[in-house]
Amino acid sequence: MAEFNWNDLRAFLAVARTGRLTTAASRLEADHTTVGRRIGALEAQLGAQLFDRTPAGHVLTAHGERLMPTAEAMETLAIRAAGELGQADQALTGTVRIGAPEGFGSYVIAPLLAALADRHPELEIQLVAMAGAVNLSKREADVAVTLSAPREGRLVSRRLTDYRLGLYASPAYLEARPPILKRTDMSGHRFIGYIDDLLYAPELDYMQAPDVEVVVRLQSSNLIAQLQAALAGAGLCVLPNFIAARESGLVHVLPDAVRLERSLWLVTHADLRRLARIRAVTSLIIEAVRGDRQRFLGQDGPQDGPLASEAGT
Repeated sequence: MAEFNWNDLRAFLAVARTGRLTTAASRLEADHTTVGRRIGALEAQLGAQLFDRTPAGHVLTAHGERLMPTAEAMETLAIRAAGELGQADQALTGTVRIGAPEGFGSYVIAPLLAALADRHPELEIQLVAMAGAVNLSKREADVAVTLSAPREGRLVSRRLTDYRLGLYASPAYLEARPPILKRTDMSGHRFIGYIDDLLYAPELDYMQAPDVEVVVRLQSSNLIAQLQAALAGAGLCVLPNFIAARESGLVHVLPDAVRLERSLWLVTHADLRRLARIRAVTSLIIEAVRGDRQRFLGQDGPQDGPLASEAGT
């Protein structure tokens, strides 16, 4: 092990977390043949097979599982060392990957990218705005905005903001169908919502109402797709107010009778949170959200629960 190469261990961690050479290579900004060669070199140095190569990808062997905690500990030390050196040099460089739900990522974080680029021109910012959760423990992102606080892993979280949701539809849809003046008038209307078995967070499960027959005829795993369907007149859709308020083609339906409240959390890995580039990104997100609370909360009092238990009749 006198010729031990840290880059071989970085390759090992990337393949262990992604399961595929090509994905790991993309994350490391390297060629997949180089990553494969580094894995082979590490296995030769250790005298142990670290992965089973299967048609589905690379799967850790028992030896690989034993190596993971040590490899992650060494990664933590490397990150800490880089961070301490970075503090001595105030220039912010490197890559920060931000994971967020597609709505928040598209409507809140994406507009912040210009300010980030202007403040820190040497930073590379990657925004993963998707219908699903990123795994910070597997280094799928450096910073994440989530719908709930994580319960495990070496993660640090803080409540970013509460936000409210309401029921929306296009004028064309509302004009072509019976008027909705009270909650029970929603019965028989067409709803747009999530696909039940593809819900990635329980906080998105709000399409129940004991006083109303809610029929979700149009379903998508993606909030932006739901929004576009609502704008096109497809039906009624529950949307975050901070998104719907930006769309002039939507009408807020029963704003006093159908209200929900959820929370957003800002999460970082404990090993990364003190790095200057991570602090720069998280600070800007916090500054933008908390400087515009009206956008997320509005004037109404708080509500919670599913569509069924929104504000009283």
